[in-house]
Amino acid sequence: MQKRTAHAIPLRLRPLSAVVMMLVSAGALGANPDSSPAPSSAEVEFNDLFLHQPGGSAVDFSRFNKGNIVLPGNYRAELYVNQAWLGRMEVRMGETAGKDSPVLPCFDEPLLIRIGADSNKLTPAATASLQDRDACVPLHAIIAGATASFDGGEQRLDVSVPQAALTRQARGYVDPRYWSDGVTAATLQYNGSAYQSRAEARTATQGYLGLNAGFNAGPWRFRHKGSLGVDQGNARYQSIQTSLQRSVVALRGQLVLGDAFTDGTVFDSVGFRGVQLASDDRMQPESQRGYAPSVHGIANSNARVQVRQNGNLIYETTVAAGPFEIDDLYPTGYGGDLEVVVTEADGSVRVSRVPYAAAVNALRPGVTRYGVTAGQYRNAGLHGRPAMFQATVQHGFTNMVTGYGGVVVAEGYLAAAAGAALNTAYGAFGADLTHAGTRLTTQPDRHGFSARISYSKLVEPTGTNVSVAAYRYSSNGYLSFADAMTLRELEQRGMQSAMRGIPRSQLQLTLNQRLPPGYGSLYLSGSVHGYWNRRGTDTQFQLGYNNSYKSLNYGVAASRQFSVSSGRWESRVMLNIGIPLGKGQHAPYAMTGIERDSSGAVNLQQSVTGSLGVDNAFSYGVNAGYAGGSGRHAASLAGNASYLSPVATLTATAGKGSNYSQVSAGISGGVVAYAGGVSFTPTMGETLAIVEAADAGGARLANGSGLRIDRWGHAVVPGLVPFSRNQIEIDPKGLPVNVELDSTLQQVAPTAGAVVAVRFATADRGRPAVIRTSRADGKSIPFGAEVQDAHGNNIGTVGQGSRIVARGLRADRGQLTVRWGKAAQDSCRLDYALPAAAQRATRIDVIEAQCH
Repeated sequence: MQKRTAHAIPLRLRPLSAVVMMLVSAGALGANPDSSPAPSSAEVEFNDLFLHQPGGSAVDFSRFNKGNIVLPGNYRAELYVNQAWLGRMEVRMGETAGKDSPVLPCFDEPLLIRIGADSNKLTPAATASLQDRDACVPLHAIIAGATASFDGGEQRLDVSVPQAALTRQARGYVDPRYWSDGVTAATLQYNGSAYQSRAEARTATQGYLGLNAGFNAGPWRFRHKGSLGVDQGNARYQSIQTSLQRSVVALRGQLVLGDAFTDGTVFDSVGFRGVQLASDDRMQPESQRGYAPSVHGIANSNARVQVRQNGNLIYETTVAAGPFEIDDLYPTGYGGDLEVVVTEADGSVRVSRVPYAAAVNALRPGVTRYGVTAGQYRNAGLHGRPAMFQATVQHGFTNMVTGYGGVVVAEGYLAAAAGAALNTAYGAFGADLTHAGTRLTTQPDRHGFSARISYSKLVEPTGTNVSVAAYRYSSNGYLSFADAMTLRELEQRGMQSAMRGIPRSQLQLTLNQRLPPGYGSLYLSGSVHGYWNRRGTDTQFQLGYNNSYKSLNYGVAASRQFSVSSGRWESRVMLNIGIPLGKGQHAPYAMTGIERDSSGAVNLQQSVTGSLGVDNAFSYGVNAGYAGGSGRHAASLAGNASYLSPVATLTATAGKGSNYSQVSAGISGGVVAYAGGVSFTPTMGETLAIVEAADAGGARLANGSGLRIDRWGHAVVPGLVPFSRNQIEIDPKGLPVNVELDSTLQQVAPTAGAVVAVRFATADRGRPAVIRTSRADGKSIPFGAEVQDAHGNNIGTVGQGSRIVARGLRADRGQLTVRWGKAAQDSCRLDYALPAAAQRATRIDVIEAQCH
């Protein structure tokens, strides 16, 4: 039987199916109305008077005399298993026993895996039946008590499976045997920008190029991350890290050779050069994984934002005036404060620190997390590379208790830590104690301890969420590993007195309060740092309130920070109001911000942002500002624009103030080279897929906004989740009408950093056409009559008004046969002639032809 696809079935056939089903349910067919309802597989006899056309002949409806009127073929369907949605997929409908048997969903091994069936509980007979690829095996023949039904009108496959026959795995679990290492490929991600500002007759020019290069071969990943900075013509390249790594499936871990960072769950995260074998939480199901941090801030102009961690520049970008959020930092460890440097267009610089401490270290029962690192300590601010060794372990004993500990051994340094995390009805507690000893040459050796206690709790009755509340106290002789290495190097250089800021106490708090519906939310965050050998305490906190009224969004925030250098407090109060300027898809959005600081200075910002294009590829923003108070008055005007092209992201900004001007331009994107060719992409991530679909140029991918297949049939899909199911889906809209995809959805489960090739088979199904026809005697052709080509292939159906929707016309000229019954006189032939085909036809031709 000829293979059909869902999109190859004429659209006119679905209303007919719906009408037939309505007539069946209303008892309008020729079956005995007094009889009990027949099962779906029972035969009925259609009363064609309900579809009788005046002057026309009757059409043969015998093919619909079965309860299940779905035709054999492939269909795109929504998959539901025990009422839970599992996504969209391709389902094959077939005749399970013979030509006259009912049409049922066919099940094979991939589909059983998709629904979560336990393969260990299948009978040998069921397993053997799955080996025949041509056979259509129904679900009830494989799993006792299981059922599967397909709704052609809703394009939905409902599967019911007894719980005992399903695998018992956490949500998001993927069997490691389906993890893919991908193909051999070279990758390059880049982010370049040039920034120039003029203030007080002085011109400053900076350039930045961030690179993340890689090469994949089997399970191995070579990675190099670096940045090139240019300041007033002086260029300096900084190598952030270079490593060779791979996944170790048997140990559920990641092996790293070269530069990387230690885990920050027990000790502070530090950089190293050497070898590391540590647990990879990404190998756990998605429901078992942790979190990633983000950075928030406010810019007063088109500003340059840099993020540093442990002395390394890990991120740089240009942001427009107003609030900004950076949520795409590469993971460099779970600890180590982030230093955020905001350089405004007028040359002013603001530096803030984002506390980045480990959360409560609770694990599920039976789960073990480990890490072993050996090599050299690496810090961009130090010249020495002392040898180091670190080992940590965490284990969940019960639902309530998790224990953890570790050791750090280095030249002149030894530290040991032990702690526990408790999950209780009163919240999650964590407590640990670290003892450290540091050997010095010109000073007495230091020995001390550091105690830490942390707490988190969601108070459901009040909606109060204490995300992190942590307090750490360190004795005078305690030094962290990083501080100890810094002090030892300063001592060797005769600068031991320059070591400032040995921690004494530290308090962190993050609190969110949900108010009753319609009243918005409150948040509070702050930190206090005290030191043994430095006067003053670093203190900063922020209190804010956010709410909305219809389309109006507004918020107010107050921040207060103590500056040790100036010895005084600095306070800020901010009010932000946002509202869309219209209701259309591309309606601009206006944001008004007012800020006042403790010196009496007032800053007013008004911005309008928006996007244009089918895929919102072009975005823009205009900002006007005014600064007054404290004896100064200044106005500014700035604009920014970005364009997401198929191969790169382009950005530009320009601004003019009372005593300065600023311009910048940037480009970012990625390149992937592999055996199938070279592909360019405007956005890129660590793990990605290359889609190959010949002759499908212009088709949209559902995995990203504006992501389309290029003219060579390639597309790069970034941001895949390692070790998890990732759906790659093509929207056939925009394809040439003669090109069809055998499937539009595939799933992949790549390992970390993999480049997987996902190939979608395409085929030239022939040209489609709408043919307006009638018989030679002027009578109309019966509705629902089948249309066949010269080879007997069914290529369409007669619809209303004797219109034929034909697909798969292989020649521009030919002869078709129309049949509406079994007798010889219940058919006619027509000759058709199509206009010359365009190179890339995107519309269906409409022609006229008479049927003789």
